[in-house]
Amino acid sequence: MRQSHPRGAELLDPTTYLGDPRPLYATLRREAPVTWVEEPGFWAVSTHQLLTKASLHPEDFCSSRGILVEEIGTTYASPPTMMHTDAPEHTRYRRLAQPGFKPTVVRQLRDQVAATAERLLNTLPIGEDLDIVTSLAIPFPLQVIAEILGADIDEWPTFFRWSEAAIPGAQELDAETRAATQLEMWNYLIGLAEQRRREPRDDLVSAIATATIDGDLLSEAELAMFLIQLLVAGNETTRNLISGGLVALADRPEQWQRIVKNEDVLPTAVEELLRWTTPVTSFLRTATKQTSLGDVEIGEGDPILLLYGSANFDEEAFGPTVNELDVTRSPNPQVSFGVGNHFCLGAALARMEADILLRGLASRASTLQRIGEVERSPSTVIAGLRHATLRLDA
Repeated sequence: MRQSHPRGAELLDPTTYLGDPRPLYATLRREAPVTWVEEPGFWAVSTHQLLTKASLHPEDFCSSRGILVEEIGTTYASPPTMMHTDAPEHTRYRRLAQPGFKPTVVRQLRDQVAATAERLLNTLPIGEDLDIVTSLAIPFPLQVIAEILGADIDEWPTFFRWSEAAIPGAQELDAETRAATQLEMWNYLIGLAEQRRREPRDDLVSAIATATIDGDLLSEAELAMFLIQLLVAGNETTRNLISGGLVALADRPEQWQRIVKNEDVLPTAVEELLRWTTPVTSFLRTATKQTSLGDVEIGEGDPILLLYGSANFDEEAFGPTVNELDVTRSPNPQVSFGVGNHFCLGAALARMEADILLRGLASRASTLQRIGEVERSPSTVIAGLRHATLRLDA
C-alpha cells in the first residue's frame, strides 16, 4: 500500500506557487519525506539526502521516461532535450556539448557578457520605480544567449516568447498556440544550424552543427534537442535567479549592503541566491527496478519527483539558519543545478552572469527597495516572477 500525505496534491496546484511553497515542503520533509501523490501517480522526494541519493544513481532512476509530471506515460521517438537521455546516449551527447561550456571557454565570454550587462544597467533609472523583471532579468540572459547563438540580440523578445511556450505554466497558452510557437522555434534553430553547416563560424552553434557521432552529423531532431535546451534552459534559470535574488536582497537591506561594501562576497552570494530562489523547483525520474528511498519501497516504473525547492531548505543539510538569507553562507550544498550526471552544463555561465550583474548593480545602487507585491508565475516547474517593482537609489 503506497502511503500518501494529505497535502501531497498541493504540489500540483499552481496556486501553491503564487505564494510561498516552503511551509508545504517543510511539512512533507518532517512527516512524509517520500510520499505518494495519487493523481497522476508519483512519489515526491523532499529531503536533501534522498534527492541526492536518487540523483547519484541514474541506473536506478532514469530520465528517458520524462522529466516533468505532465510527461508521465509519454514516450518519445527521439529525446526532446538532453535532459531526457540516459547513459550511454547521455554520456555521448554531453561529451559533445561539454567543450562549449568548460569554465575556460565561459571565461572567454566574460567581456561579452559584461558589455551586455553594462548596456542594460545603463538604461535603468536611479531613484525611480522600475519593473526589474521586464527591464533587466528577462532581457539580460536572453541577449547573452542570442550572442552565443550568433543571432541578432534585438531578436531577444522573440526568443522570450519561444522560451515561455516551452515551460509549463509560464504563460497561459492554449495547446494550439503553444504547439505553433514551439514549431516556429524549432524551424528557426534548425535553419540557424543548417546555415552554420554551410558557413561555419567560431561559435557554439557551428561546433554543434558540424559535430559528428560515430562519423555521422547530428540529425535534425538531435540538433533541435541541443539548441532548444540551450535557448530555454540557458535563460530561464538565470532570469529567475536574477529577479528572485534581487527581490530577496531588496527585502533584506543588510545583505545587499554586504555586497555593496565588499564585492569579495559575490561568489558565496551567488550560491546563496541560487539556493534561495531555486529557479527550477523540480524534475521527474522513473525507477528502472524495484528499489527503495529511505524506508519506502519504490516499484519498477514508479515516477519520482525530485523537489529541489524543498531540498534547498532542508534543515539537515543547511542547519538552523536555513530560513535566513546569508550571502556569506559556507558551505552551501545547494542543488539548484541538479546533482550527478545531469548537473547543469550551463552552471558556470549562469554563475558568471549573476556575478557580473550583481557587481555592476552594486556599483550603481547603494540601496534596493521593493515597491508593492511581486507577481509570481503559477508554474509547478519554475520559480518565476512575472513582475516585481524595485527602486534603485545611488
